[in-house]
Amino acid sequence: MTLWKKNYELDKSIEKFTVGEDYILDKRLVKYDCIASIAHVGMLGKAGILNTSEVKRLRAELNKIMALDKAGKFGIEQSDEDCHTAIESHLTAKLGKLGMKVHTARSRNDQSLTALRLYYKEELKETENLVLELIESLEAFKKKYGKTVLPGYTHTRKAMPSSIALWSGAFLDSMDNNLEILGSVLKLIDQSPLGSGAGYGVPIKIDRKFTAKELGFAKVQGNPIYVQNSRGKFEAAIVGALSQVMLDLNKIACDLILFSMPEFGYFILPRKFLTGSSMMPHKNNPDLLEILRGSYHVVNSYEFMIKGIAANLISGYNRDIQLTKGAIMKSFDISRESLGVAIMLFDNLSVDKDACMRGMSKEIFATGEAYRLVEKGVPFREAYKRISKGY
Repeated sequence: MTLWKKNYELDKSIEKFTVGEDYILDKRLVKYDCIASIAHVGMLGKAGILNTSEVKRLRAELNKIMALDKAGKFGIEQSDEDCHTAIESHLTAKLGKLGMKVHTARSRNDQSLTALRLYYKEELKETENLVLELIESLEAFKKKYGKTVLPGYTHTRKAMPSSIALWSGAFLDSMDNNLEILGSVLKLIDQSPLGSGAGYGVPIKIDRKFTAKELGFAKVQGNPIYVQNSRGKFEAAIVGALSQVMLDLNKIACDLILFSMPEFGYFILPRKFLTGSSMMPHKNNPDLLEILRGSYHVVNSYEFMIKGIAANLISGYNRDIQLTKGAIMKSFDISRESLGVAIMLFDNLSVDKDACMRGMSKEIFATGEAYRLVEKGVPFREAYKRISKGY
């Protein structure tokens, strides 16, 4: 039964349309909603709304729900709409009227957003851990092949001498920046929305600082209207941070697709990572790199999707925001999977030192020749002209 059930039946086709895939996506949020509900129940006990026995019984049943969920035995039906209804219905079925008390002093708005914030925090930390793993893989790759020379390119033409150390170091520096970006977004969303109700607070005295502390939030998100207005804003910031990580993976993929071509052969992709052609027997295709390259654009599109949905809405909650849930969950999934693939790639990627040396053709040293003349006192523009005559 829906939490807002009234004295009429909702048209089934309208129910299907408005619920969308929420009841499926919310399987990920059961644990976080229970954790938030346990803290909320503790606050209701502290406020004297629930007695000690009631708090204990509700907390015990919420822990049972988490155990069922972990075992894959807690279901959410389309008629539930979301995990929040499913959880409250379970509590009511098991505890009777006591289960009906759990929703006191909160709306489904702040309830669902609290579960989402807890989910976001855990996912961001997991993403940070994967970035750190990638840094380790890049550092090991750099240590193994760093001294190998490599042609540097501008405008997709040979430019100046480079090296594997310089190339891999560029991504190491960028991943450090990505950790800073992820950290700043984590700090931004580390605010507890619980107790803000549907955007205008609740008409009884509650202790929002208590639940914030219980749930490990850095602070309370104070203004209840801003709690609702930050929906979409915070999600876009998260996906924006993920897209920065994915942008680097995109560039890595672009480089490796090009420079592992037989025509270059600087990098050697492990054969176990390559696919074949259904028609051409000789083909070994870098499909994983192509999917990695394209995945950035998918995540990037989700950022703009979220921003588009959140724009042009009046202050307060609007149901449109429901449509951002799938986008951010998929962004986390794609980013984590892509980082995992990138880690495996660098753990297995090798360099053809001979091919790299062959790529160091005469023209790549032209700038160095010009500067050797500069060191002898020749004005740079004159040195430039002298050397350019040979090319």
